[in-house]
Amino acid sequence: VLLDVHRPWRKVKVTERRAAEDYAQCMRDLVDIHYPDAETIRIVQDNLSTHSAGALYQTFPPAEARRILRRLEFHYTSKHASWLNMVEIEIGVLRGQCLGRRIDDPKRLRREITAWERQRNAARCRIKWMFTTDKARAKMGRAYPDTSKES
Repeated sequence: VLLDVHRPWRKVKVTERRAAEDYAQCMRDLVDIHYPDAETIRIVQDNLSTHSAGALYQTFPPAEARRILRRLEFHYTSKHASWLNMVEIEIGVLRGQCLGRRIDDPKRLRREITAWERQRNAARCRIKWMFTTDKARAKMGRAYPDTSKES
């Protein structure tokens, strides 16, 4: 799932598995199709082993991997704070609104998810982010020091 919190947009890609090649293809789509004019694309993601620059080198020739990676800037969510990942929230919405039943045909699954994605994008749906800096400091003080108390 690709999600842009600055413009209410998401893209869901259904693949047979969650392999490095699938991830690399998504990153190339992000660079070439979804944000062709962006100088830098900041990727906030979890620490899944396939979510790495190495996945692009594994999938593409070195020059192609470098071309894509020059435009990407990776930021990883904390291993113990997956609830900070907005994509996980969006996946929960997808699960609740679209996938709450058995869909045993891959083609039907893709059609249903595409229809859900189009509806969410057309409605300009956003995630209501409720986790503030103050809440982060209260929950994970060492990671979010209070800079206003510095002299």
